[in-house]
Amino acid sequence: MTGTDVHEETDDVGPGDYAAARLRLLTEGARSGPPRRTALAGLTDDWLAGLFTAAAAALPGVSLAAVGGYGRGELSPRSDLDLVLLHDGSDPRAVAALADRLWYPVWDLGLALDHSVRTPAEARKTAGEDLKVHLGLLDARHLAGDAGLTAGLRAAALADWRNQAPKRLPELQELCADRAARQGELRYLLEPDLKEARGGLRDATALRAVAASWLADAPREGLAEARRGLLDVRDALHLATGRATDRLALQEQDQVAAELDLLDADTLLRQVYEAARVIAYASDVTWREVGRVLRSRAVRPRLRAMIGGGKPVAERSPLAEGVVEQDGEVVLARTARPERDPVLPLRAAAAAAQAGLPLSLHAVRRMAATTRPLPTPWPAEAREQLVTLLGSGRPTVDVWEALEAEGLITRLLPDWERVRCRPQRNAVHLWTVDRHLIETAVRACELTRRVSRPDLLLVAALLHDIGKGWPGDHSVAGEIIAQDVATRIGFDRADVTVLAALVRHHLLLIETATRRDLDDPATVRSVAEAVGTQGTLELLHALTEADALATGPAAWSAWRGSLVADLVGRVRAVLAGDVPDEPEPAAPTAGQERLAIEAFRTGGPVLALRAQPEPVPDEERSDDPEPLGVELLIAVPDQPGVLPAVAGVLAVHRLTVRTAELRALSLPDDVDDDSTVLLLNWRVAAEYGSLPQAARLRADLVRALDGSLDIAGRLAERDAAYPRRRGWTAPPPKVTVAPAASRHATVIEVRAQDAPGLLHRIGTALEKAGVRVRSMHVSTLGANAVDAFYVTSGAGAPLPGDDAASVAGVLEETLRE
Repeated sequence: MTGTDVHEETDDVGPGDYAAARLRLLTEGARSGPPRRTALAGLTDDWLAGLFTAAAAALPGVSLAAVGGYGRGELSPRSDLDLVLLHDGSDPRAVAALADRLWYPVWDLGLALDHSVRTPAEARKTAGEDLKVHLGLLDARHLAGDAGLTAGLRAAALADWRNQAPKRLPELQELCADRAARQGELRYLLEPDLKEARGGLRDATALRAVAASWLADAPREGLAEARRGLLDVRDALHLATGRATDRLALQEQDQVAAELDLLDADTLLRQVYEAARVIAYASDVTWREVGRVLRSRAVRPRLRAMIGGGKPVAERSPLAEGVVEQDGEVVLARTARPERDPVLPLRAAAAAAQAGLPLSLHAVRRMAATTRPLPTPWPAEAREQLVTLLGSGRPTVDVWEALEAEGLITRLLPDWERVRCRPQRNAVHLWTVDRHLIETAVRACELTRRVSRPDLLLVAALLHDIGKGWPGDHSVAGEIIAQDVATRIGFDRADVTVLAALVRHHLLLIETATRRDLDDPATVRSVAEAVGTQGTLELLHALTEADALATGPAAWSAWRGSLVADLVGRVRAVLAGDVPDEPEPAAPTAGQERLAIEAFRTGGPVLALRAQPEPVPDEERSDDPEPLGVELLIAVPDQPGVLPAVAGVLAVHRLTVRTAELRALSLPDDVDDDSTVLLLNWRVAAEYGSLPQAARLRADLVRALDGSLDIAGRLAERDAAYPRRRGWTAPPPKVTVAPAASRHATVIEVRAQDAPGLLHRIGTALEKAGVRVRSMHVSTLGANAVDAFYVTSGAGAPLPGDDAASVAGVLEETLRE
């Protein structure tokens, strides 16, 4: 039976005929979804029109209109009937009698009714005072009577909405935010409210209202399907419960899933979460655009004239190669070529998260449409940008969501598809599996100062529950997936082994600490055997805490934390054993030795720059490949101030230090048997554009060493020229003395947020402390710098314990300033 058939069969039907036809329609197994909602609306239209015609007789200046969901033709089995009886005010008594003859038959059938009787002027006045009333009138639809009356009100309501948009839209946004705070996120709730929760049907209606204002519009892709999907679930919920409810309770999910011919309740929830994710993301983008338009309109004509004589030109500030900030969003630079730069999505995402800014919808869509897949394994820059994104704290969530909305995450990490929007039926868990993984990374970045390999911690946080998309023990399945993912994104074999172990054993510490006797030596030995090394234990301890904190407040407490710390201490003692001798440094290469001899003979620094582009498959090569980093070799006669001078010059030239080593070389006996030369072997990359010439670097280094180049002043001027961004606040730096790390020197470890000039500040502080840096090992892991400095006293001996602690404390205070 088609919608037309329903209308033909129900002309001039009474309440009994309408009720019977309605029951037949709702119990038809062959029709559901939009066709049934349309048919139910049409059936109700005809019945109400019949009531109106019979009751109104020849009464002029009166009409009946449907508003709200009924006005949109979206009647679920237990939906309210939202009706407005309009009149011209000429005969109020007759209109009141007409209203009684319309409303009572509706009530007699047990249908919910939301009704009002108003003149068009009264309706407009009420809409001006009540935002919800105004929203309902935007969907006004004529049912019976004077069609001109209905059309005039609808046109006036739309005109008022557009004229008042600068005032009304902020009110609507605040209404949506208040509702979200009360009801929560639809896509994470085990018993969600399909209408009121964020990402639900109310938000979908709000997006229609924004579009009707002509001020901004929502991303259309997938939005209609998402809205339709939630309406279908609500229909099935009404039929399953027989009640007008929008809350998808646990005990009703299996029945609703069966009503929709879905496999099970988990499949149902996953579809609901997918729809809510689309609507929530569209809301974020839309409200951001509304804010941008309203801010633009708020610029006074005089100011607009002052800054350009017309429409102001948006300022663009560089964030990374091919990525700029414009008007509060991260967009692609005009020179960006996503079709030739497969790392660009990760670079843009990392830059956005670090700056605490949203990714432009246009930029994400352009990258999704044109960027080629990354080669396997990924180039080093891609891996580093992923780590930087994961280590950017709370802003990572929104940036990740933007990439996921356009399919970029599953393109980068195909295994993500199995955990995306996957529910977790455990009251302890606050999030779906995918959101929990991102939340764990957010929590883990707060703990990066506790570990020597924050990159492994962050990637393990992202992958630790990746096996939940597969049958069986998710830790066992996840170990295999983690091995594959880590290999694909370019970690070496040793790191892959560690990541796989972290995923396999991510529950080991918490479960052992809370369920086993820690005084039993067998318990500690078993954990030590599973973990294997102290480095893995350190990472596993931080991952355990991040995982628990990301799960929910019931998963972590001071008591649980103390139990895990106790277990870790016992396992660390088992793993410690004898401390091995410090390995001998590798002999210099012939090229390094030649540089050292030249530096000794000239008495000044000698530089060598050697490009080292990442290897890429033949099919990925372009005509002008740009190296992702170059090897910078510097040899300089041993003297105070070398480290801060070199680091400062590189920072002034906007060179990012990826890895760095410094060591003292003794010259060959036939050259000089007493002097030493410092050799710095660093890998650097330009923040923007091309690398400076080696001759220019050397000239500035000479000036830095003789004190004629004010590095600190230059860096301070550059920092002052750029306002602080609104990004996530990094955890404070941590400086420690590594116990028994070397017999020949004191090892000071620095873990801090990577920033221009960081090495210069560290080197300067160590120089002021009166210690000598004999060697150092610097690595930048995403946004984290993990540096180890082997320092000695002026006499070349390790520092006494108290002196070492004092130096570490002073350095930490310096970095906190």
